[in-house]
Amino acid sequence: MGLGFVPLGLAFGALVVQSGLDWWWASLSAAVAFGGSFEFLLIGLVVAVAPLTSVAAAAFLVNVRHVFYALSFPLHRVTGRLGKAYGTFALCDEAYALASAEQARSWSGPRILWTQFFLHLYWAGSATAGALLGALIPQGVTGLDFALTALFTVLALDALRDLRGDLPTPLLALLCALVARSLFPGQMLLVAFALFTAGLLARHLMTAGRPSRA
Repeated sequence: MGLGFVPLGLAFGALVVQSGLDWWWASLSAAVAFGGSFEFLLIGLVVAVAPLTSVAAAAFLVNVRHVFYALSFPLHRVTGRLGKAYGTFALCDEAYALASAEQARSWSGPRILWTQFFLHLYWAGSATAGALLGALIPQGVTGLDFALTALFTVLALDALRDLRGDLPTPLLALLCALVARSLFPGQMLLVAFALFTAGLLARHLMTAGRPSRA
């Protein structure tokens, strides 16, 4: 999983320097923001000198999904205020996919934190390397941007293998999109997101009382 961050981080670091920013912007963003796709968006906002309100709104819209991660992320296994604070800060899509999988039900708090830390380290290190070597990367290189798509595809396949009787999330998303497209075509995206959120919450409430699988 960490190796999947490398091409993404290199591409991000190269984008930073090619956008006219100093190389340390990549390191700072990767270490402090650690927002993945939002960091790519953030570069454009910084270059355009966007107002802070626009940056805050973009950050909220892109990362609001993390609110729902808390429903099943095993943060309760992490002890100490400092550990819980870092676990909350470093909760990325990949860490969630690993720590909430069925095979990770026996993971201890330290193992969860170390997983998050190494993912954070992979991202920050590769972003810094990409920024320092950005001038050496040819402009015509293609395929680096597909690494994120490939990584999420693998995570989705792993999640589908772990399903045991639950309504698959992709199917739920498709149903919400079809309903929104049929009933509210002018506001399809907003309605689809609202239905999808309601569906996730309903599924969580229905499955919360089920006994945990060893």
